[in-house]
Amino acid sequence: MRTTLTLLAILAATSSAAFAQWTLETSNSTADLRGIHSIGGGVAWASGTNGTVLRTEDGGYVWQSCSVPPGAEKLDFRGIQAFDANTAIVMSSGPGDLSRLYKTTDGCHSWKLVFSNPDKDGFWDAILLNRFDKDGELLGDPVAGKFAFWETEDKGTTWTRIHAKGLDAAKDEGAFAASNTSILLDEGFGTAFVTGGPVGARIFYSEDTSEKGSFTVQKLPLIGGSTGAGAFSIENREWCCWVVVGGDYTKPTEQNLTAAFTQDGGRSWQASATPPHGYRSAVAYNAATKTWITVGPTGTDISTDDGKNWRALHPDPALHEASDADRNWNALSLPFVVGPHGRIGKLDDAVLKH
Repeated sequence: MRTTLTLLAILAATSSAAFAQWTLETSNSTADLRGIHSIGGGVAWASGTNGTVLRTEDGGYVWQSCSVPPGAEKLDFRGIQAFDANTAIVMSSGPGDLSRLYKTTDGCHSWKLVFSNPDKDGFWDAILLNRFDKDGELLGDPVAGKFAFWETEDKGTTWTRIHAKGLDAAKDEGAFAASNTSILLDEGFGTAFVTGGPVGARIFYSEDTSEKGSFTVQKLPLIGGSTGAGAFSIENREWCCWVVVGGDYTKPTEQNLTAAFTQDGGRSWQASATPPHGYRSAVAYNAATKTWITVGPTGTDISTDDGKNWRALHPDPALHEASDADRNWNALSLPFVVGPHGRIGKLDDAVLKH
């Protein structure tokens, strides 16, 4: 969704807090970072405004500033997906052909434009690639009343528009380009993406996205009713258990109906009994500690019961943690988190075991 997401540094509610926090890292960037993809082995890529792409090969000790793709100096890179330390695709979000995909195969020394949005009224929201295969998906806001959807089968070099049934959008409905996590791809069930707007929060999912396939649409128990409200991020830990977070980014401290969960593979959804402490733009699952983590402008929350209840994390002064280490975050790809003004944080799994 093309709405500008203004992040407000407002203190979150602090009941039943847990301690230990993100360790702030040096990015040497002032860009608003919304794209982050950690692929393991110390390799991660990040992206943001003004054609910014960053890369680390040593677990975040040093973040390298990549070359700016040609003609991308003013583009907003809201999504990035990597295959390895040398190969990645970055997605810009903007009206019409300001939504673009660039690919590097030489560790971001050079880039090639591989795809530009053919819809003059379009706007791309999220890209998701399977680094262990050649397939991937690209989601855009509705054009002529239908969500724009493309697939690739060659690691993002070429893209094919999908015309599956069920992609019809309600008036002013859209996906949010807040963290590149509004779409989910799982070999077990297929594809899902989440949306928001006056119609409320909804989820679209399909086991078959081909021309013969069809998406099923379901309401989610999250806040809606305006163009700034709805579902922003989706993740699952296996076929059964998914979590969706969101809220109203224009009211970042509002806690009601900011997260929902399913334990039956998406057949039924419930609102979290104890929700996160405000609007949240991204959610991820930490398998090592069996912990869900969600972030946003007002804080960080965790859940150890598959999204039923959330509790806030807060910096521990005794550990000399930065007072704002819990907040002003946009996107997650564990163990990394990114935010405005070049903010990058790293999580130590050990802190979640206390």
